[in-house]
Amino acid sequence: MAEPHFDDLLNANRRYQQRFIDSGMRGRAARGLAVLTCIDSRIDPLAMLGLTPGDAKIIRNAGARVTDDALRSLVLAVNLLGVERVCVVAHTDCAMAGSTDDQVRDRVSDASGADASGWTFLATTDQHQALREDIARIRSCELLPDDLVIGGFVFDVHTGALVPDPDAPGAG
Repeated sequence: MAEPHFDDLLNANRRYQQRFIDSGMRGRAARGLAVLTCIDSRIDPLAMLGLTPGDAKIIRNAGARVTDDALRSLVLAVNLLGVERVCVVAHTDCAMAGSTDDQVRDRVSDASGADASGWTFLATTDQHQALREDIARIRSCELLPDDLVIGGFVFDVHTGALVPDPDAPGAG
């Protein structure tokens, strides 16, 4: 039996099933695109980029960082799922930007009541530098082709503007 805390989601899914039509869409990225962005609820990656379901592989994590798992997903997307371009999209007012990992650890410890000292959250005081480092990490991955097109951007959650980071390799 499902947890009652999820009844709203299960009811919504039942309504969704009633109008669901299998599109026959393949699992490949129809527009050859992968987007790595933040988990922030204010970001709708498909709408932000004028995409529809099936156009791109969407990878999300706190801070839009190129973690080991994000890189694993990119390697699979590029080598097996038709991705030829990668957009790394940070955003304004990000909880992971403007703080240090120590500050985030303290906030998490206070909120959880547990010791977060062993955790790495990848917070940054320089979001643009982190974006450039993350793009460099993608570039240096031996399982990705040298000609992979990579862009770094910052999404403004207040205006909807997507701004290329002028110093991020490949942006613009």
